[in-house]
Amino acid sequence: MSAESSPPDVADVPRVTTQTVQEMKDAGVPIAVLTAYDYTSARLFDQAGVDVLLVGDSASNVMAGNETTLPMTLDQMVYHAQCVVRGIDRALVVVDLPFGSYQGAPEEALQSAIRVMKETGSHAVKLEGGAPVVESVERMVTAGVPVMGHLGLTPQSIYNFGTYQVRARGEAEAEQLRADAKRLEAAGCFALVLEKIPAELAQEVTESLSIPTIGIGAGNQTDGQVLVSHDALGLSTDFTPRFVRRYARLDETITEAIDEYVSDVRDRSFPADDESY
Repeated sequence: MSAESSPPDVADVPRVTTQTVQEMKDAGVPIAVLTAYDYTSARLFDQAGVDVLLVGDSASNVMAGNETTLPMTLDQMVYHAQCVVRGIDRALVVVDLPFGSYQGAPEEALQSAIRVMKETGSHAVKLEGGAPVVESVERMVTAGVPVMGHLGLTPQSIYNFGTYQVRARGEAEAEQLRADAKRLEAAGCFALVLEKIPAELAQEVTESLSIPTIGIGAGNQTDGQVLVSHDALGLSTDFTPRFVRRYARLDETITEAIDEYVSDVRDRSFPADDESY
């Protein structure tokens, strides 16, 4: 691509693939990623131009009300992914492998990934961790499963971390993250999520890799950004991480709308004559 040519208009891409996100990195076009868990939201996000929809195990928190992502099962992830895939025409759909579905052995990881791909029609899987999962990544990629990695704050390890604070502030952990990023790239990951690490480190890692990085709480110099949709839309407001920007307050909109509905039912103004048969 010459210096005079302009970046491609990714809105014109009929279907985003792993190759598309690589081309976006190469062209310097930021990649927009958002979580989705159901058909209706996936359809809206897809129509709005989101490039990648992540069926996140954060469904455990925002859909099921659990404290952590750990309770999420493979059956539940398959269900949510099936719903999301039915709602999209353009976006790349990536599905989290939940805790306990890939940590045991590479063969276990492969079988979990194959099940997700076959039963949902999704396009890739994501898993957390560095060196310990490299062999599993290699096994999945060899079998034809596109894999997105995830380093930094990895929520499935929250009881090991003991805190949701920023990771890799110290040089030892930062060096480990740099090495793990290289390992995951060499193992065949097509992209890498960097969560809640110093912006300077995220930029350094992004520049050191040929594959795209997707940041969340990692500054604006990664190749793309991801947010939990419930956070971005103001549906989850109990806790607001520093890296969240709220683009709407749907909690207020929905509460006001339902309050009006209840009032209309109470005073029998709903349904009106023209809403009746």
